[in-house]
Order: sequence, then structure tokens, then C-alpha cells
Amino acid sequence: MNNKLGKLSRADLREIWKNEEYDFSTWLAEEENLSLLSDEVGISIKLLEKEAGVGRYSLDILAEEEGTGRKIIIENQLENTNHDHLGKIITYAAGHDAGIVIWIFKDISEEHRSGIDWLNEKTGEDVLFFGVKLEVWKINDSAPAPKFQVICRPNEWAKVVKHVSDKDLGKTELQKLDYWTKLKSYALDKKITLFRQTPSPQHWYNITIGSSEAHLGLTINTRENLIGCELYINNNKPLFEFLKNQQKAIEDQLGGKLEWIEAKKACRIVQRKEDADLDDEKNISLLFDWMIEKAVAFHKVFSQLVKQYKDEQ
Repeated sequence: MNNKLGKLSRADLREIWKNEEYDFSTWLAEEENLSLLSDEVGISIKLLEKEAGVGRYSLDILAEEEGTGRKIIIENQLENTNHDHLGKIITYAAGHDAGIVIWIFKDISEEHRSGIDWLNEKTGEDVLFFGVKLEVWKINDSAPAPKFQVICRPNEWAKVVKHVSDKDLGKTELQKLDYWTKLKSYALDKKITLFRQTPSPQHWYNITIGSSEAHLGLTINTRENLIGCELYINNNKPLFEFLKNQQKAIEDQLGGKLEWIEAKKACRIVQRKEDADLDDEKNISLLFDWMIEKAVAFHKVFSQLVKQYKDEQ
């Protein structure tokens, strides 16, 4: 057996991208590269515009969060952080009424890290600030590979609770918020990148499948101790019929019977788990594992079938 291992080395960012605007921003704006950033920050990012104007300035990338439409600004810096770029992200966020701010850099100073943490602490739930470190690595003479690492991120639970505290949330709403926040964190720890929506105190949590025709919904019912995973189709009966015609094959792939619920507008394809006690903290990870397993399986099956349906139209 050959146990010889390669040597890992870090490349200079400026050797890969000479210019932030023309080289790096152009590279990052490509769908597959934005997807790498999406996976790291846990937010589904859809490009709107590169070099978007803000008065006499221009923002590197303007995007939006899929599923919510919240505006995202991305400011790139292939150097260590400085005051100039910190000021820019605040200016650009105000200019585009952004809900999510992402600052990409080579490295961040303690002062600027404290600044981002302070912004996350003081702003409401509608504005989330991320500081993301960028590195490029090679193994021997291999092609360089980018690596994003979140250095600063918002405490979503604290920000959501702060935002809704004036609305007098009841015990059930707080329980739902706590559940989705912990589920998202649990999934990200396991490198499951589907969970990108910001948790809210509601009985559902949505996951995109790359199409506006439908999305996945995870649900909890605290009164009946039920949890579920479903495909939610909004006002597209032909898509529902297309999938219904393949019911047996779909149920075989997903390992069990599904509920096929047809209504005037929205149709749903649902799988549920009973005896799901959300108050049982000792076994809550078992519910998380079930939801993650179903979300991954549903995403794999239905994202392909919905794409097939659209291609055939």
C-alpha cells in the first residue's frame, strides 16, 4: 500500500484573482461559485446584479435570498479588512435596503470583528451581517480550490426573539422558534446545506428545490405531536398530476406511503411521523435526524422530477 500523502499549501489570493472587480467578482457571480458561498453561510443566494450602483459608488454583487426575496449585498476584499470597506458595506446596505450583508476578506482584524458582532447585536432580525474569510488551497501541483469560512455570523435565535419581543409571543410560538433554530444549527453541523431559511415562530420551515413551481416544507404540530415533510405546489395542478402519475415510483424511492392532497390552488405531497414529542429534549435529535433524512430524500427526488416537468413543457 502506498501511504504517501500530498502536501497541502495555501495560495496567494492575488495570484488567482488580480483584480477584485473584474476577476474575483466575475468569478463569484457564477452560479456554481455563489453556491459555494451559499453552502457556507447557510443562505440560498440568487444573483441579481454585478456592480450595482449606489449613488456614485458601486456594490460588488447584489443578490437576493431565494424563498424570501430579501436583498443581499456582497462586498469583496482580497486583502485584510479596513475601515473603508466597513463603511462601504453599511452604505450599500442602506442604499439597497438589504436584509443580509456579506463581507468577504482575506483576514479580519479584531476591531472589525467586534464591529460586525456589534452590528449583529444592535440591528433587528431583518438585517444579518456575515464576515467570511476566503482562502485558496492546493495539494502539491493540483488546481487551486477556494474555501470560504464564516468568521462572524448573527445569533439568529437572539435576533429573532429581540425582533418579536414586542409581539408578546406565547409559549408555543417560542417553542417553534427554538425548534427550527436548533434544527438548522444541527443540520449545518452535519454539513447539510439545505437549511438556509432564517427560523421564525411558525409551524413550518421552507426549503427551496431550485424552482418557483414548488418548495419543500417541514412542519410541526405541537398539539398532535406530529412532524412532517412535504412538497408544496402552489397553483400548478398539471405538475401535481405529473407527479401523481408516478406515485408508486416516488413512494418506492422515498420508502413509504405519501399523502397526496389536492386542493383548489395549493397541492401537497406529505409524509408524517407520529408520536413526535417536541418537549422531550433527550430525544429531540431523533426528530432532527428524521427531518433531515426526509428533507434530503425529498429534495433529491422532487428537484429532479420538477426539472423534468419544466423541460417537457
